Amino acid sequence: MAPRTTTERPAGDGAGPDLLTLGRRIRHLRTARGLTLDALGERVGSAPSLLSLVENGRREPRLSLLRDLAEALGVGVGDLLSDEAPDRRAELEIALERAQRDRLFAELGLPAVRPSQRLPLPVLEQLVGLHEEIARRAEEAIATPEEARRANTELRLERQARGNYYGEMEDLAEDLIGRAGYAGGGAVTHRTVARLAESLGFTILHVTDLPRSARTVTDLRNGRIYLPQASIPGGHGLRSLALQAVAHRVLGHERPRSYAEFLRQRVEITYFAAACLAPRSAAVAFLQARKREKDLAVEDFRDTFGLTHEAAAMRLTNLATEHLGIPLHFLRVGDDGALFRGYANDGLPLPQDVTGAIEGQLVCRRWAAREAFARRDRATEFYQYTDTPNGTYWDAVQTGTRGTDSAGTSAGFGAGAFSITVGVPFAHAKWFRGRDTPVRRLSRCPDPACCQRPPASLAERWAAGSWPSARMHQQVLAALPRGAFPGVDDTEVFAFLERHAPRPEEG
Repeated sequence: MAPRTTTERPAGDGAGPDLLTLGRRIRHLRTARGLTLDALGERVGSAPSLLSLVENGRREPRLSLLRDLAEALGVGVGDLLSDEAPDRRAELEIALERAQRDRLFAELGLPAVRPSQRLPLPVLEQLVGLHEEIARRAEEAIATPEEARRANTELRLERQARGNYYGEMEDLAEDLIGRAGYAGGGAVTHRTVARLAESLGFTILHVTDLPRSARTVTDLRNGRIYLPQASIPGGHGLRSLALQAVAHRVLGHERPRSYAEFLRQRVEITYFAAACLAPRSAAVAFLQARKREKDLAVEDFRDTFGLTHEAAAMRLTNLATEHLGIPLHFLRVGDDGALFRGYANDGLPLPQDVTGAIEGQLVCRRWAAREAFARRDRATEFYQYTDTPNGTYWDAVQTGTRGTDSAGTSAGFGAGAFSITVGVPFAHAKWFRGRDTPVRRLSRCPDPACCQRPPASLAERWAAGSWPSARMHQQVLAALPRGAFPGVDDTEVFAFLERHAPRPEEG
């Protein structure tokens, strides 16, 4: 095998010196000494064409050639291998070369611009600036609604496959909340949450001017987590918001580079917060005791750990399958029948579109999630058995009227009146309070004849004699929010941080 004399490889691949910077330093020193490629080639015994490849970052020179070049240019080898560009122009030339070798530029199908000495500096500045803006916009992870729905569906199916249980996160949450002083047996206090944040180097502050586009803002530089003021003294939703802000740091999250990554991070921080507010040991002990008494109820779980009904229902999905052996489903449904959020590992036939997404789909009119809206008294839970093509299910439903979800965000098409459902297959209803309900309905959905298609007599009478004015759902026209943190107004957030940052005189 012939000995290797030179190697051609992309610059900056991490396998050795940065070839672009090395080449520009050699060119800078050569021109500063008034040498042509031919003259330098004669001094080091190499062809000018080879030196040109080296200067353009397309060849890695042998160590012997580096030594000869350093001697000919009157510097040490270490000076040639420095990772700093020799001057501003060289820095821009390197940036332009790298940008034009990147996949983003290749996808544009445009001819490359050679950063020669004849290229004016202002033009070079502009080209590099444009490439940086292209890269920045690519990193903002702009997703189409279809991409977001597919990503959300993948997450839901992943959670379903593992019973919505993340053991590593449970361990981490229980350890941290225990270190912060939680002794078990009830709700986690605001003070405990504050101590947990302090143990990680953060102070929780409540403000009245939080940017409208953000639920919380974390000042990484000064170790501050800003939360909105509580509308009700001791508002429990603020504990969850604080824990979600902390979770980004605890879980080692980096700025999301795609909408799918953003959604996954939201799932993870929500899970971590719930695992802190209803720590596994205490929560499982409570639920196991109630199961033995055949008196499981979301409302008792909610009140014991100081959660919202929705948060308690979702937390039950984390623990029931893994620790109680109970498969189950969870639904949040608007009073128009649209499914806002859903989870099922018990075979419930959730409505879905051709991509597998469930969000925005109408649930059967016969399901308990919609039947509950017909009651006059909505203060207590509603119980119902429903016969479906996949079997019989028992459900407990609580209705409410609130414009935001349990995490403090706008609920979109789930805003206004909504219902929260937790249900199980018939065989597991025996463990729950309300199992003796006489209410039973038959659902044949997804058969359109069940509840989606009007009776033939009404259709014949009114199909040609009616013209309703449809209510426009504006969200179908809106693009997904842009940005690494979609929908967040960076200008507002940065101005807010500047306004609240501690001043030097504050110590």
